[in-house]
Amino acid sequence: MSSASPRRTFAIISHPDAGKTTLTEKLLLKGGAIHLAGEVKARGQARRARSDWMKIEQQRGISVTSSVMTFERNGITFNLLDTPGHEDFSEDTYRTLTAVDSAIMVIDAARGIEAQTRKLFEVCRLRSVPIITFVNKVDREGRSPFELLDEIADLLALDVAPMLWPIGMGGLYEGLHRMGDATDALPEAIRDEVELAQAGYPEFDVAAYQHGDLTPVFFGSALREYGVEDLIEAIATYAPPPHALPADPEPIAPDNPEVTGFVFKVQANMDPNHRDRIAFMRLVSGTFKRGMKLTPTGHGKPIAIHSPILFFARERELADEAFPGDIIGIPNHGTLRVGDTLAEKSAVRFTGLPNFAPEILRRVVLKDFTKTKQLRKALDDMAEEGVTQVFYPEIGSNWIIGVVGQLQLDVLLSRLDAEYKVAAGLEPSPYDTARWITADDPADLKAFIDLNKGAMAKDRDGNPVFLAKSAWEVGYVADRYPKVKFAATRER
Repeated sequence: MSSASPRRTFAIISHPDAGKTTLTEKLLLKGGAIHLAGEVKARGQARRARSDWMKIEQQRGISVTSSVMTFERNGITFNLLDTPGHEDFSEDTYRTLTAVDSAIMVIDAARGIEAQTRKLFEVCRLRSVPIITFVNKVDREGRSPFELLDEIADLLALDVAPMLWPIGMGGLYEGLHRMGDATDALPEAIRDEVELAQAGYPEFDVAAYQHGDLTPVFFGSALREYGVEDLIEAIATYAPPPHALPADPEPIAPDNPEVTGFVFKVQANMDPNHRDRIAFMRLVSGTFKRGMKLTPTGHGKPIAIHSPILFFARERELADEAFPGDIIGIPNHGTLRVGDTLAEKSAVRFTGLPNFAPEILRRVVLKDFTKTKQLRKALDDMAEEGVTQVFYPEIGSNWIIGVVGQLQLDVLLSRLDAEYKVAAGLEPSPYDTARWITADDPADLKAFIDLNKGAMAKDRDGNPVFLAKSAWEVGYVADRYPKVKFAATRER
């Protein structure tokens, strides 16, 4: 990738209602990707921001699926990955955050750091993802800028460097001051605040930001477009371009000439008129050309990629070529799955895309038994996408689905009905959690499975899974079988 064509691949993380969807839309608007701002709270029939396109999202006004929106501005290509803001989708969000080089953290000026923001921040910290903070809604009554900055510093153990300072807040809001500019024209009270902030907080340091140790903080309002321009400029100027990513046998850098990438999301039925399945691939190295053959780690047969897609907000374009940092959509019929690595030649595998042990398990009850085949396909499809996990018990015919949060169950039933025309219900399962089991000696594994048949199942890949009635039971059984490993996560 030439330096004349830089990429910025980033996500926005926030607690629900902090303003992520509105900010996403305003960034697309400023980047020229959309030309009409469909405000989330528009009167009459609410027009949702373009990133929220699924039926259940429109009903609830939340982002459930991680979409990709690409826009270009002043010679820079921005790839914005939309992450689910609802806590029930931490798994999908986690995988999306493996595909970005930086993130914007949106905080409500009145509420400060909320539970979900903190959880998502910790996911970013695991990968040292650099974060720019946007304190939203300064046009409404909020907490003092000092209080907010100190909370970010204390709760997240981050250095904070204010970049924009609000001239008053709520009803007294008069604008934004760029730190470092002359303060002569400012009201005296604000001038004192700015001077105090400059003395009390560290100056912005690009290296500390890119290492994930410092966050530049921008105050503004996504709805009123205050500070949004500065935010885009900060991503363009300071956010890191694509970098080396962890892989087995060794990390892969963007300047490696071989084309490599990994699938971090699979989305079915994005276009209701065509039953399509699109695998979202983050390109890690090399220059991708349309029609190129790449080999997925999953099954080792090369596939020719004839119709790769780039996503410009809601529009799609065929990608003749793509560069490291780009996200391309690959239409396929279930060949590609979340976690697959694609490579031109070598047997490489990108690491760090896990499945998490479900916290809710439910039995699936079919209302029409002639639809068994359709149900199995639907459950496998959604397990492939990472929406739910599906377990097929060794004994008994009721399939069990596992999710990390309740909202995923609503999405499952909604999509079964809308996309697969399958009427199904959910009933309580006797199990509370699940663990993947392995053992160094296959005989130990077989012995455990034979003795615990009633609690055994297989996941969609055929891996053995122990279904437990409680976390206590997991610990009890693990103590009794020290040669068997019980894992709460499994690499996809």
